[in-house]
Amino acid sequence: MAFLTSFICDPALICLLCALVLLGALYFSTGSKNSACKLPPGPSPLPIIGNLAFLMCSLSCSDHKPWPLPAIPIFEEIQHGNGTGVFFSTGELWRTTRRFTMSTMRNLGMGKQMMEEKIFEELHFLTEMIKSHRGEPFSLRSFNIAPTNIIFLMLFGERFDYKDPMFLSLLRLIDEVMNLLGSPYLQVSNPAHFFNFYPLLGFFLKTHKILLRRIEDVRIILRNYIKASRQDFNENNIRSYIDAMVFKQEEKKSLFHDENLVASILDLVMAGTETTATTLQWTILLMMKYPEIQKKVQEEIGRVVEPGSRATYEDRRRMPFTNAVIHEVQRFITLLPHVPRCTAVDTHFRGYLIPKGTTVIPSLTSVLLDKTQWETPYEFNPNHFLDTNGKFVKKDAFLAFSSGRRNCIGESLAKMELFLFFVGLLQTFTFRAPPGVAESDLDLTVPETTFTLRPRPQRKSFVPV
Repeated sequence: MAFLTSFICDPALICLLCALVLLGALYFSTGSKNSACKLPPGPSPLPIIGNLAFLMCSLSCSDHKPWPLPAIPIFEEIQHGNGTGVFFSTGELWRTTRRFTMSTMRNLGMGKQMMEEKIFEELHFLTEMIKSHRGEPFSLRSFNIAPTNIIFLMLFGERFDYKDPMFLSLLRLIDEVMNLLGSPYLQVSNPAHFFNFYPLLGFFLKTHKILLRRIEDVRIILRNYIKASRQDFNENNIRSYIDAMVFKQEEKKSLFHDENLVASILDLVMAGTETTATTLQWTILLMMKYPEIQKKVQEEIGRVVEPGSRATYEDRRRMPFTNAVIHEVQRFITLLPHVPRCTAVDTHFRGYLIPKGTTVIPSLTSVLLDKTQWETPYEFNPNHFLDTNGKFVKKDAFLAFSSGRRNCIGESLAKMELFLFFVGLLQTFTFRAPPGVAESDLDLTVPETTFTLRPRPQRKSFVPV
């Protein structure tokens, strides 16, 4: 039995099996290249396997039923196939949940001065943590804790001490989930996951099973917080997103049922922590890589912010270079280059039909690195967002938060966090490569393989400003 288990879990043997199935399908395939309607060009679908380019989604011209968004098996398994939550629901459930989430987050301070105060408080704890290293090199991942705590504050109604066991457990689980989503055993090429191509092989693939167990571990924590919120609930003192969800459930349980509560909170835990935290990592790494840019930012901060004071979010209007640097970080790193979408209606594009319900994966990279939109698309260049007079310039091609009705739900919070954390850190520290490491050796070229494009694990040093 042990030998059999080892045999079916061996990745090399699984890949060999898939290759044999693919070759067999190619050999026996007799599919016609002609189509009854003019679909976008691509390889003919193969028997059993289908068409990898369409994530196993073969759609006939007459099949116009709307699919879940996105119709990707691993995410359907994560949400138990219910189509619940902020990101993967559709129709009235999605519209209601998104409106509720946006409204609740604004009520809790998103984009308001009260949130600035919370970020300043968290910045203090982050600064003290950095000082505790006494100038010795420490991990780039350490910067995750502050942005993560801001999201947790909104979700749970309280910030966590950096050594709190629950906080550390959630950080570990989020990290494992993101790594597993980017695992080579789940993907063929980013972002199309191996399991998504071959969901029927899930029985043989242990990686996706580990992923689902980690997700369930997070769910257990969330259910405990929901239970505690119900016990201590006070409708006159809504302190968190969970409190607001529990209150809304009493009013509209048909949409805010338990599965949707847990799924919505899970969505925000995963997406809300990973994106901003990873962007802050990249920001510090790029300042280490380009010390002349870091110095120029610090000089601008010195001109605008009084000594001993903190920059406010409104100060970004008087700090064009700093604002340009933050935007350029987001453009340059293309953090989440592929976000699945779904056509809401039959769509005619460049003479082709994309039927309603087709999963579409727009490439944000093609815009963020478009040589017709950016002077030096593959270089880190803050001048992309500055005019000849040094004033900040908005660019239509800046789609770091995606676009459309399903754009990033926490965009305003992320922008505030990035600006205040970045400026606050550079007011206090100058970040450098560790002793013995040249700036040219800092690795920007090969992001870590996770769900988002994380920087490679590296260490950093600092000196007080």
